[in-house]
Amino acid sequence: MTAGAPVAGRAARALRDGELHLWALPGPWPGVPPPAAAELGAAERERAAAFVRPEDRLRYVAAHVALRRVLAAYLGLPPGEVGLRRAPCVRCRGPHGRPVVAPPDGGTHFSLSHTRDLVLIAVAASPVGVDAEAAPSAETADLCRDALHPAEREELAALPDAERAEAFGRLWTRKEAYLKGLGAGLARPPAADYLGERTDAAAPARPAGWTVRNVPARPGTVAAAALGTAGRAPGELPLVAHELPARCLDADGAAAVGLIERMSDEGGTREEGDHAGRTE
Repeated sequence: MTAGAPVAGRAARALRDGELHLWALPGPWPGVPPPAAAELGAAERERAAAFVRPEDRLRYVAAHVALRRVLAAYLGLPPGEVGLRRAPCVRCRGPHGRPVVAPPDGGTHFSLSHTRDLVLIAVAASPVGVDAEAAPSAETADLCRDALHPAEREELAALPDAERAEAFGRLWTRKEAYLKGLGAGLARPPAADYLGERTDAAAPARPAGWTVRNVPARPGTVAAAALGTAGRAPGELPLVAHELPARCLDADGAAAVGLIERMSDEGGTREEGDHAGRTE
């Protein structure tokens, strides 16, 4: 699919360099009307049809309809004409890297994550990754700890038992967000990069060219975002947060995009937040 011409009277939304826009769509979702689902591309419809459980299919469709409508507001296009493709894989250069907006609008970067009853969409002017997960149990934290960077394992081991699972969840979402932004996914070993919470001078080096932080999420959920900062000095990651109402999934795509545009114009909630794991 290729991007079409901008809609008359509808301008693309400007993205400030170094700023991350985060759109949250909380569930549950009663359903997605067929006209809204028809905005999805052929690959998205095929993937949706492959889900066995109806709730998984609904979550996927809701997430991708919301994604297209958010991107439509930034690009000045109808949702069904937002061109999406895969970037080259960072390991083998094959056509299965991170999802990107097709040219000529490739300067708008995005990332999508969904879990249980929350969809998160990140939009930025540089490569970005976002991850949302159900808060892990202590058992999950213990099982996955060996996959972490040695310094991260030491940090977790030093925590009281009651705090370890929560700290692991924050750390794991930072790793997932960074690896998604990088385009490597878990093909890159989680132990390869340090994204712990130490900030002292002796702390291990963090990934160059990236700023990573945890972001607000619903109770029982942890989330993080990563923003590429290549060519700029890394620092705090300004966050502009919006919560999408359920009506953004209504059948009238143009009305939904108009709502998102108004929300964008109003500026959302700006914050600096938790900067654990940011690059130095």
